[in-house]
Amino acid sequence: MDLKQMRYFIALAEEQNFGRAAERLHITQPPLTRNIQALEQELNAELFLRNSKGAVLTPAGELFLIKARHILSLAQDASEQVRLASQGFIGQLDVGIFSSGILNIIPQLLGAFHVQRPEVKIHLHSMGKAEQIAALRDQRILIGFNRLVPKEPDIAVEWVRREPYIVALYEGHPLCEKEVITLADLDNQPMIMYPNAPMHGMMQVISQAFQQEGVKLRIEQAVDDVMTSMALVASRFGLCITTESASNLRLPGIVYRPLRSLELQDIELSCLYLKDHDSIILTAFLNLIREMRRSF
Repeated sequence: MDLKQMRYFIALAEEQNFGRAAERLHITQPPLTRNIQALEQELNAELFLRNSKGAVLTPAGELFLIKARHILSLAQDASEQVRLASQGFIGQLDVGIFSSGILNIIPQLLGAFHVQRPEVKIHLHSMGKAEQIAALRDQRILIGFNRLVPKEPDIAVEWVRREPYIVALYEGHPLCEKEVITLADLDNQPMIMYPNAPMHGMMQVISQAFQQEGVKLRIEQAVDDVMTSMALVASRFGLCITTESASNLRLPGIVYRPLRSLELQDIELSCLYLKDHDSIILTAFLNLIREMRRSF
């Protein structure tokens, strides 16, 4: 039996008349009759009692009507699900994130994507740069977000947003009196640095800037993430150069000031993904990023 035969059967069961059922199906009566006969032969059961007025269901036919409607519903649902999946409206988006990146733009992007495609399940994975690159190659994530991403032959990198550097100070520090902080102001100040990772990143860029401007960098603590660094600032262990999005943490005891530096200009948040990707969901997410970054 096939789905066409089930549709013919349901039409006849509901109309109880071969002529009306054929008209509803936009066919002539003979093919309807042949399909119903073939269905009864295959099931080895009489589904209809024919009479002068048309056809009425037998007990076997009444049972088969319940099953046929259920099967057609499942088939229609499967067809719709496949169609949505082929257009990227159903599926999964695995995203590599890092600590400070989740404080501003990334949640906005993910939220907007969820509104557009609510049936796509978004899974977040906290990873450093090296982990994200490895996860992309292993297809454990579709896209990653990070800063200062190294060039790799198989990895595409696009900027998402540029944001300025700022300085986090603890309340009561003399530099809180200044409207803008320079690297010279931070000469020999105890500094909290992050991320403490082997791959080139913000910690290395800041260290190079101190060297280029001839300012002594005194590292009090080197930590893995922005949350820890801000907690140490609030606890008066030192000061921290960070990005504007970190100010969204709003921890008590911290004052944020803009940083003015020739070496430390805006820093880019980027997304990274495999160049040869073929994911419709990823393409849709990249299109959203490109559209939204015009307003960042």
